[in-house]
Amino acid sequence: MSAGRLCRKGSCLLLARGDPVLGATAWKHKSFKTYTAALKQDDFSKLISTEMVKIQKKAKEALPGSDWSPFKSMDHLPPEHADVVIVGGGIMGWSVAYWVKKLQTQRTTFKVVVVERDPSYSHASTVLSAGGIRQQFSRPENIQMSLFGADFLRNVNDYLGIENGDRIDIQFNPSGYLFLSSEKSAEILEENYRVQREQGAKVALLSPDQLKKKFPWINIQDVALASYGLENEGWFDPWTLLNAFRQKALSMGVLHCHGEVVGFDYVTREMLTAEGDSINLKRIKQVIVQTQNSLETQHVECMAVVNTAGAWSSKVAEMVGIGHGNPGTYEVKLPVEPRKRYVYMFHCPNGPGLDCPLLIDSTGAYFRREGLGGNYIGGMSPTEEEEPDTSNLDVDHNYFQEKVWPLLAHRVPVFESLKVKSAWAGYYDYNTFDQNGIIGAHPLVQNLYFACGFSGHGLQQAPAVGRGLAELMHEGRFITLNLSCFDFKRVIIQQPVLERNIV
Repeated sequence: MSAGRLCRKGSCLLLARGDPVLGATAWKHKSFKTYTAALKQDDFSKLISTEMVKIQKKAKEALPGSDWSPFKSMDHLPPEHADVVIVGGGIMGWSVAYWVKKLQTQRTTFKVVVVERDPSYSHASTVLSAGGIRQQFSRPENIQMSLFGADFLRNVNDYLGIENGDRIDIQFNPSGYLFLSSEKSAEILEENYRVQREQGAKVALLSPDQLKKKFPWINIQDVALASYGLENEGWFDPWTLLNAFRQKALSMGVLHCHGEVVGFDYVTREMLTAEGDSINLKRIKQVIVQTQNSLETQHVECMAVVNTAGAWSSKVAEMVGIGHGNPGTYEVKLPVEPRKRYVYMFHCPNGPGLDCPLLIDSTGAYFRREGLGGNYIGGMSPTEEEEPDTSNLDVDHNYFQEKVWPLLAHRVPVFESLKVKSAWAGYYDYNTFDQNGIIGAHPLVQNLYFACGFSGHGLQQAPAVGRGLAELMHEGRFITLNLSCFDFKRVIIQQPVLERNIV
């Protein structure tokens, strides 16, 4: 019997305010008998699933050397009931899933399911990124999130290690970030440096002469000041971290589903503000999931939904009516959209050696070493007028030749002779409002949470964001690190949280 039928027969879950677990509202059952029946049905389903696995095993043993099975696996179908449904199985989604399970108690045991439409991760922002981590931000909260991210990476086996499993090696390269500034932006770099030091980040300012002495391969012409990360900055393998989060969460009981969220069933209640304006409060009852290679959909009853759909988070939000109002109203659009970014790999046998940091030029061009064989990766964010088409992940090689290469060759003269070996493109989940992440609950959709819009620094902040969002869902507030400044409300009241160091 489907979840939809259960609701139509009057045995669906009801809402009751004041539950501390989610800080808002929890479900109460209309009928204990119905709940007991549902539990029995779940137990029966599990029993059938177990027996099917045994039958498949026997069938394979009867056909040695063959992977053929007469039965279709049901492992990736979503359940009919879950406490938390996470939309998007990138690094942010799996981090939230891991932390929700890690912070649960016997009183707050959650059934969590992650829905991901691209199980190959061929278009995932996580695995197509440059894999950098830095503390050189201007916002204290961004610095603190990345400081925790660095600690998490250094102790990743303590967090994500699985008993009797292989040791996790994320190939963390702590070579630091190096920001160069012109005379025009030197004052801002100094201000950022003071904030970073106050927050505990190990950063040093270098004069042009000091810069040249430390990195002789740099052309210091038009460089007024440099900022160099001394600890906990560098790059790592994004795929290894994503897979480690995923495997750990699965070992903790998180369910995963290969499918796409195509809609929500929700209830709406009209309210009047103190000024007499009408607003609609909503609560999601069910997530509608279309599974791979199927026209059928599955309705998943849930307590809470987390939108970690990255560059496509706005489309998910629109399914529950977010974005149908005007700017400055409560129903303002989630300001997140995909932006395509190119990453180029090039070879230069005489290029910078093992001391090469991830260099961010004053022009916005960047590069870092890739391995030990004279290979590097680099690129640059385009201007608003140059933003490429996001309907595909095709690479514009002329962009490197005409825009990026001249800047890199100016800063590192030996790059005059570099040769491009390959290139790829990935998506930023770009927050058009203020380029900072949107973290927390929506004020009008009471059980919808967000972790999106990070504009290129979501990978390094995923451990801290997952922890913060899990605290909010369990306790109704941020505990370890106050991330309330990134709440959706700032979009409604048009108060951006500005970050000067967006790359």
